[in-house]
Amino acid sequence: MDSRLQQYEDKMKKTCEFLEADYAAIRAGRANPHVLDKIRVDYYGTPTPLQQVGNVTVPDARVLQIAPWEKSLLKAIEKAILASDIGINPVNDGNVIRLAFPDLTEERRKDLVKDIRKKAEEGKVAIRNIRKDGNNALKKLGKTDISEDEVKQLEDELQKLTDKFVKDIDVLMEKKSKEIMTV
Repeated sequence: MDSRLQQYEDKMKKTCEFLEADYAAIRAGRANPHVLDKIRVDYYGTPTPLQQVGNVTVPDARVLQIAPWEKSLLKAIEKAILASDIGINPVNDGNVIRLAFPDLTEERRKDLVKDIRKKAEEGKVAIRNIRKDGNNALKKLGKTDISEDEVKQLEDELQKLTDKFVKDIDVLMEKKSKEIMTV
């Protein structure tokens, strides 16, 4: 790998990692603590990640349980969950908050798969934009510092990188789609 392409590979890798994290937050019918990753709780005036204000456990396959470090946070956690887009109503028993995940309907599964495919396409577009930026930078280099043959070789390497990461995104998409449809 040419060092001039390293920055583009790093950006492509970050795009895939972002997509993977995004997919982890999509619930697949069973309790997954990652669905709470984007929820922020008002902790003394500061938006704080939910995992930093309480203990999140999975007592069974369809239930998440949140035990706050301070009981005074129960209402704030409940409010933050209701304001989020996870679509689950919290049950507050005065000590802990429970989130019961209902079975996914066939229609909801199909909607989730559509969303997964849309996110994958956005990831592929981001990868292609990184390739475009790389090609533009290589063309500028070709006018001043390196030969046309070197530019062509680097463009080919960049295209191979792009193909690899687009394929990785396809694999991630298929894996998550299969998970959603078979739960």
